[in-house]
Amino acid sequence: MIKKLLIVASACGFLSCSNVDSLQNLPQNSDIRGLATPIQLTGEKTEINLEDYFLDVNRIDSLKALPVFQITLSPDKKLAKIQYETDKTPLLSEMKVWVKGTSYSLLLKKSKKLHTDFSFNPKSKKYKSVQIKGQMNDWDPSRSPLELKDGKYQTTMWLNPGKYQYLIVVDGKEMFDPENPISEDNNIGGRNSIVLVGQNVDSLKPSLVTEEIGKEFTINIANKVDEIFVFWENFRLGSDFVSNDGCEVHIKIPANAKSIKRSDIRIWAFNKYGCSNDVLIPLDYGTVLNQTSQLERSDKQSQILYFLMVDRFFDGNPSNNKPVNDPEILPKANYFGGDIAGVTQKLNNGYFDSLGVNTIWLSPITQNPLGAWGLNKEPKTKFSGYHGYWPTSLSKIDFRFGTSDELHDLINLAHKKGMNIILDYVAHHIHIEHPAWKNHPDWFTSLYLPDGSMNTEKWDEYRLTTWFDTFLPTLALDKPEVYEPMSDSALFWIKKYDIDGFRHDATKHIPEPFWRRLTQKIKQQLPPNKSVFQIGETYGSKELINSYIGSGMMDSQFDFNVYDDAVAAFAKSDVSFSKLNASLLESLDYYGYHNLMGNISGNQDRARFISYAGGALKFDENAKKAGWTRDIEVGDPVGYKKLSMLNAFNMTIPGVPTIYYGDEFGSPGGNDPDNRRLMKFAGLNVDEKNTISITKKVTNIRKNNLALIFGDFKTLLAEQDIFAFTRGYFSSKVIVVFNKSNKSKEVELILPKEYQGKEFTVAFNSKVSISGNKLTLNLSDNSFDILIAKN
Repeated sequence: MIKKLLIVASACGFLSCSNVDSLQNLPQNSDIRGLATPIQLTGEKTEINLEDYFLDVNRIDSLKALPVFQITLSPDKKLAKIQYETDKTPLLSEMKVWVKGTSYSLLLKKSKKLHTDFSFNPKSKKYKSVQIKGQMNDWDPSRSPLELKDGKYQTTMWLNPGKYQYLIVVDGKEMFDPENPISEDNNIGGRNSIVLVGQNVDSLKPSLVTEEIGKEFTINIANKVDEIFVFWENFRLGSDFVSNDGCEVHIKIPANAKSIKRSDIRIWAFNKYGCSNDVLIPLDYGTVLNQTSQLERSDKQSQILYFLMVDRFFDGNPSNNKPVNDPEILPKANYFGGDIAGVTQKLNNGYFDSLGVNTIWLSPITQNPLGAWGLNKEPKTKFSGYHGYWPTSLSKIDFRFGTSDELHDLINLAHKKGMNIILDYVAHHIHIEHPAWKNHPDWFTSLYLPDGSMNTEKWDEYRLTTWFDTFLPTLALDKPEVYEPMSDSALFWIKKYDIDGFRHDATKHIPEPFWRRLTQKIKQQLPPNKSVFQIGETYGSKELINSYIGSGMMDSQFDFNVYDDAVAAFAKSDVSFSKLNASLLESLDYYGYHNLMGNISGNQDRARFISYAGGALKFDENAKKAGWTRDIEVGDPVGYKKLSMLNAFNMTIPGVPTIYYGDEFGSPGGNDPDNRRLMKFAGLNVDEKNTISITKKVTNIRKNNLALIFGDFKTLLAEQDIFAFTRGYFSSKVIVVFNKSNKSKEVELILPKEYQGKEFTVAFNSKVSISGNKLTLNLSDNSFDILIAKN
């Protein structure tokens, strides 16, 4: 939000005398709304869209970046072009932007990409094409052709450090890389080749740990630091506020912060081996926030999401039940009767309070067609629009879900309870019954490609133009005449109903201009104190996902890469926790240690985790077909234990935990629509009751512990069956340990210095003993525990 900044005045006149307790020459209102996200430099030239950061770029006076080689500002002040010499530029640097005499600071992050070579030996055979498809190119082989040179097909890619799964595609046939013996499970019943880029030097990078709170606060440093950056809001703090003795950083909070309910201090550091973890310290009227009672629903890091499909949740008003009367629609694909009134009833009777969630994500509620559409061949069925993703209107509530008054009632009650409501918004396409299809045919991409073939479900090769089905035309959202009304339609829901944000459907299939314009309108047209959370849906590489996150785009996206690795680690006995740990650390490196990425238990497009974990579903089968052709339940009851571990993992890692309705107790099912069964509130069996009890306990631990909201993350142990890590925020310290073995385990951990000498409360009563720096924990099979330091 835009925050009013304290203006320091005295008898000697405004800003005319020195005051080292305060930052000088700050405006009444910030020119940047929210915290400016770090700018990722690309190659030796980077173009920065300044409208992503500043409310009015016409107010910009000048800018400067050192040791950048050259920086230029476009005549319209919308773009800054940076050119730098790679070998002379540090990993982190600062760009200063002067706006009407005020100097704002933006952090610059140098690209870490490395040249990576790939080759394929044809062994004297001739091929029409040799390509690579994998995580490095979002599984689109057309982006990575290999050229025949010196008897081998070769290419070089520019990749960030990390691990990448891939396959070689020879004349359209996929295969392992024959010159690379290393492969791993792809989490869906097969294997892929893998390439490791760069060396693991994490142990040599700087590590920042929050230590003490007083008039100043202290950050402990492990490993040498070349430079440290401390920002209050979007202003870098200098030596009047920051002192560094090499082992500790002492930070004085500017007095300007005393007049603001919520402001933030952010810290980064680097050395020759890499960048440190980032640190985020929220302030409450100028003092370090140290109680969860100080949190407000606008504090995005404290969110715990609950995703429900409105039609499948609870029927609160039977009078609006109107399923599509068409014999070609099987019952699973028709309306069940859930509605907005049903959500309100469950909110009113305390279901969400007892579960511990504080943000409800509603599936789309706009008007959908009245008839049957689409076709599933086995079994043969058409579909209704019960899910809400086929809009025939972008502003009208589907009468089968409720009324405008009922939505107002739901949101007002949620806000009264200190909860948020976010809406699933569909911008990518409309249904052909929407008037825009007839009135504005030039607003849409073509259904046909130049070769005459249909451009449907080409998710990667034509991701910005492909249609999801022949009755769902894709909007050409790179055109101003399209993204202007579409972004206004999204803003309508905030202005009229005061919703608190969006889950954006099909994010990667929508051009960037739409996201930039929508976010710009949110910043410019809404009140400064209105917090709006935007989270996207993108299946793809971390680099693609990250390209939609930032000050001018969205707050975050769902981290499907970590989810896939978590599903494999917790459901499969032969997948090591070391793989999940590596995946999580790579995500933290991409998105930051205080990211807002959604960590899901499942969603409407995936088969239920518990059915995989219990063995009722196989990873190598068609889960959608299985959901239609047989009754899928849990299988082995061990699935409940594994689900509890997955939920606990999501609640204790950095990011925003997200429960898909039914995963709090273990609703089973195949893929769509079997994973969208009617929510069950009564008649739970013993295992389901135990599972929901564990979920409630873990969710409330998350909700009431600052270490799990703002804390750092450090791995203590990641091996085949044992995973242990710490989260720490000043005196709030937490240790989390998992055992996915089918046997009880005695786990020995070496405690970091800041955890030694502390007493711990054990959440699930595992036997714990501590001797010096060694903690011993006895965990039963397929279980976890959370150790919370006593203050």
